[in-house]
Amino acid sequence: MKLTVLVDNNTYIDQYYFGEPALCFYIETEDKTVLLDTGYSDIFIKNAAALGKDLSAVDHIVFSHGHDDHTKGIKYLEKEDVPKAEVIAHPECFVPKYVGDMYVGSPYSKEQIKEKFGCRTAEEPVQLGEKLWYLGHIPRIFDYEVSAIGHKKKNGKYIDDYLDDDTALVYRGEKGLFIITGCSHSGICNICEWAKKVCGEEKIYGIIGGFHLFEDDNKLAKTVNYFVENKIDKLYPCHCVSLKAKHRMMEKLDVTEVGTGLVLEIE
Repeated sequence: MKLTVLVDNNTYIDQYYFGEPALCFYIETEDKTVLLDTGYSDIFIKNAAALGKDLSAVDHIVFSHGHDDHTKGIKYLEKEDVPKAEVIAHPECFVPKYVGDMYVGSPYSKEQIKEKFGCRTAEEPVQLGEKLWYLGHIPRIFDYEVSAIGHKKKNGKYIDDYLDDDTALVYRGEKGLFIITGCSHSGICNICEWAKKVCGEEKIYGIIGGFHLFEDDNKLAKTVNYFVENKIDKLYPCHCVSLKAKHRMMEKLDVTEVGTGLVLEIE
């Protein structure tokens, strides 16, 4: 598998790609090409061109969850030639989301997405390729990872949003599972446990994505302990992981800096 970071908050010195507080990964496996998220604007398209990544080859566009820093970029993909692209997301992904009075959800409803692109919503895991899975609904087993962010409008009512739509991808490589996540609102430890169950594999080789960790608190301490106990070889925290949190991880784990333009090759 080859993974190219098309969008991240961070950029590298002397590599002139665009960054924004958002996320988009271009993933190439033996038999599928997948986008995880589309960022906030059109910069994933500009960066793809600069990095030589063909968006017309994309088989699936997977949304990790419905927040606009992961979904809004799809507005700009309508003008591109993406004949094969099918959107895959949790059924709750397109429910309107708010933080205070600010709308932070998907730019399109599920019906609009279906009109503009092929769309499949699934709570159950979906095998996208021989070695790549969409994880669907993530069971919440670690209570320290459960929290609400803003609220959502469902069945005409506003309720706390626990991001039930949050999901991730997992690639089953020769060295173990490699997890690819957006923000891990469902909890990165919960995601890891579900990936193990879905794939029938205990070894997690690496993880890339946002872990939604900011403060030096109990959640961070327990997450770092989980990574250590599971002997995760490679960590690529990005997007919604603070410098403080990365520092704590680096005390005990192999952490690599992530930025737009990073290319990983996983066997």
